[in-house]
Amino acid sequence: MFFGIAIRMYFREHGPPHFHAIYAGEDATIAIETLQVIEGRLNRRALNLVLDWAESHRAELMENWNRAREHELLRTIKAAGVRVWFG
Repeated sequence: MFFGIAIRMYFREHGPPHFHAIYAGEDATIAIETLQVIEGRLNRRALNLVLDWAESHRAELMENWNRAREHELLRTIKAAGVRVWFG
């Protein structure tokens, strides 16, 4: 979690590689390759923070997506000195 935003990736998901960003009761599903919101929404400030973070960690997100598809343990990705957990 960073700035109150939770980043999640789930083992049983399908479709294009993506992750979920959850903040203040809102949930956005974001494609890893394009960083476009493919479902849901976040307020503009939170979305901008998430997109900036994801751009810097796209390779790690993709690696975790591949690990999830293989039902392997996901790795922690750091964000501004904060560990972002997947679960």
